[in-house]
Amino acid sequence: MSGAREEILGRIRGALAGDPAGEVAVARGYRKTSDLSGAALADRFAERAEAYKATVRRVDAAGATEAIRRLQGRFVVPADLADSWLPAEFVRDDGNLAHRELDAVAGVITGCAIAIAETGTIVLDAGAEQGRRAITLLPDFHVCIVPVERIVGSVPEAIRALRGSLPRPLTFMSGPSATSDIELNRVEGVHGPRRLEILIVGAA
Repeated sequence: MSGAREEILGRIRGALAGDPAGEVAVARGYRKTSDLSGAALADRFAERAEAYKATVRRVDAAGATEAIRRLQGRFVVPADLADSWLPAEFVRDDGNLAHRELDAVAGVITGCAIAIAETGTIVLDAGAEQGRRAITLLPDFHVCIVPVERIVGSVPEAIRALRGSLPRPLTFMSGPSATSDIELNRVEGVHGPRRLEILIVGAA
């Protein structure tokens, strides 16, 4: 019997006997901060998000408003999304839109809690301008507004920044929804939008 197996079984026996082992020391020698700062953070985030097939645009506030107003079709937006971001056709989500209604819109526009440069990941925490999780999972197109000051370098930095979000649910998105569960063939849109457009707003 290997040492690891014996250790695992020993802990299970101890737990079942009401005598759980003490806390296990976890080595945390990994890097907790990024070396990137300023413009490099936004550049790395854009590079990594594009690698995951997201469309990324760098714009100022006026450019973001213009980009959103040019969207075609009816978009759902969170109830508290600022008026300046609204497209020509939109419907505010008051929490009562049925799944079939969300499935029928052209897309969704939200803000985000934070973005991670090293992984190209956007994190939603159901906070301001993000809405409930259903509106970001059912529409086939997600436009996400990422203020440049919300981009952090690493996952540990993001987790620290998100501590105030708990216990709200967190959604991590790296590119459009995709899976390779079926014979390793990439299929997009299985669990969420097939298209993700990111507007990085602000100079960096």
